[in-house]
Amino acid sequence: MAKLTKRVVDQASANSTAASLWDDELKGFGLRVWPSGRKVYIVKCRIKGRQRFITIGPHGPVTAEQARVRAFEILSEAKGGRDPAKELDQARKAPTMKGLGERFLKEHVAVRCKPSTQAEYKRSVELFINPKIGTRKVTDIERQDITELHHGLSHIPYQANRTLGVLSKMFSLAEAWGIRPDGSNPCLHVKKYVEQKRARFLSPEEFAALGKALREVEQDGSETQSAVDAVRLLMLTGCRLGEIMTLKWDYVDLKSRELRLPDSKTGAKIVHFGKTAADVLKGIKKLEDNPYVITGKKDGSRLTDLQHPWRRIRAKAGLDDVRIHDLRHSYASGALALGEGLPMIGKLLGHTQVQTTARYAHLANDPVKTAAGRVSDTIGAAMLGRKRKAMRSARSRATGKSPKRIVREADQRVPAE
Repeated sequence: MAKLTKRVVDQASANSTAASLWDDELKGFGLRVWPSGRKVYIVKCRIKGRQRFITIGPHGPVTAEQARVRAFEILSEAKGGRDPAKELDQARKAPTMKGLGERFLKEHVAVRCKPSTQAEYKRSVELFINPKIGTRKVTDIERQDITELHHGLSHIPYQANRTLGVLSKMFSLAEAWGIRPDGSNPCLHVKKYVEQKRARFLSPEEFAALGKALREVEQDGSETQSAVDAVRLLMLTGCRLGEIMTLKWDYVDLKSRELRLPDSKTGAKIVHFGKTAADVLKGIKKLEDNPYVITGKKDGSRLTDLQHPWRRIRAKAGLDDVRIHDLRHSYASGALALGEGLPMIGKLLGHTQVQTTARYAHLANDPVKTAAGRVSDTIGAAMLGRKRKAMRSARSRATGKSPKRIVREADQRVPAE
């Protein structure tokens, strides 16, 4: 035995069988010499009562000093109860990111996610993850790799954040499946981009323009009746696009004015609707052997594309900036304008999280702003010496009576001298 230095390793040789040289300073650190002349640094240690031999690397690419440092680390880990050999085996057997993505889509997404979510996850994996890091080993991916991938999508921040979310879930599952150590998710601390939430609300005049456009395309036949019916139901129910496009007659209860949806983004729910929406549903012709309310051109099918008809309809109404989902936002703002509170809005829209409804909180302040404006205007007018006229104007707005009538009633209440 001798200390394994570069000179000792260079002079080491083997006869007809492999020979092992062991370092006399670091117990367990050795060199395996093969008859061919190949020399490999090794470590011998006992892990959980079992003797293990771990290969560090070949002499040449790995120097004697580098091998000694790594051997010390392995021996220290073994004493601490870790199994470096097992981790090395896992690293060698670890799948590529493409392989992890395939397993993720097959064993998790296909089983636990809705079809729309499945499509979005598949898109992120195939278009944004695989082209960048698909050939890399799962165990080799570090936070820097995730940061670079995320930054590379900075021009599309919404997609960048969605892709980061998909990656985080994939690495969490990699830990659960024993592919990576616990707590090693490289997506941790990668900050998402700020997303500009856009909510467009239609005014009464814009609703009128949209209603007129629907009547015109219905009369001239430039759009299918199914497309017209779908837009009207979206306006009158506040439903999501997918909920109306997949609506079946079995879910419709005209007597109770309810849509009993067995599944939605937030699970099963009941959508209540009024007489106008009921009239639209009554006017839709039921087709034999077709369960859908919004039917497609093929027998038994549903309409699958409303975006193209919608773009033409909104252009006709002069509302080019309005998205289909804005009809849902506008339904909520209409309820707030009628005095409904946020909890009721959440129930109408089928929200399961309070914070989802909270996006409409600024609209709920409009009546308060109006009242505050009336009070401050009245006080301001009084400060300028127009007290009686200001008070009469305020009472007129509050009661709906004309200022002259208010004066007349006030005079009648004053006792005669």
